[in-house]
Amino acid sequence: MTDTTPSYGTPEHPRVAVRGEARLEVDPETARIGITVTARGKNRRNALEDLTRRNDHVLELARSYGQAVEKLETGALSITPELTQKGRNEQIHAYHGRVHITAVLNDFTALGEFTTRVADLEMTRVNGPWWGLRPDSPAHGTARRQAVHEAVQRAREYADALGAHLTALVELADLGAENTAPPAPAAPGAMRGRAAFAGAAPEPAPALDLEPQRQTVYAQVNARFIMSPPKL
Repeated sequence: MTDTTPSYGTPEHPRVAVRGEARLEVDPETARIGITVTARGKNRRNALEDLTRRNDHVLELARSYGQAVEKLETGALSITPELTQKGRNEQIHAYHGRVHITAVLNDFTALGEFTTRVADLEMTRVNGPWWGLRPDSPAHGTARRQAVHEAVQRAREYADALGAHLTALVELADLGAENTAPPAPAAPGAMRGRAAFAGAAPEPAPALDLEPQRQTVYAQVNARFIMSPPKL
């Protein structure tokens, strides 16, 4: 049989439109660390050799943590000449080398030790951690289901207030699907550990105690229902 229920509101089949929302606070799944390795030399070759050696130390250290470091990526690399103060005849005073590395950890018990050990390396700077969730985290699905349940509950309450009941779902849409501005994303985790340029210490530095920052997950949907005639 063909459903003859209209998708638009009529006196016999009024339409009710609602929005369902959900906001969850969940534990993070990953922590991202930004690492910057630098070198400075009187000539290009010395700067490159020092930068290569220090970069290798960071990569070896990260790989020694096995699966705790689930992603290791090298970003921008630069070798920049520094001219003399007067800059005449393009005379070069020194060369500055820099390479950026990003490490993503999923084992927070190893995070503090890893951050401290990296910060203890020569001419290395650490920023982070920035806490986050994976794109396929179950938390996103949980929030979306809660948003749908809230939309249904809200529509039922409106129908009950009129002595009616819901008869059909006409439309269910994400806010972005209707060109409506989505909610602001959760702010990245605050910087908890940072180390400026430092030389190798004679003894290992104590591991930092880093407390994971809980993440906020939002979900919003628009829903339209058809309800039975109200009893006014």
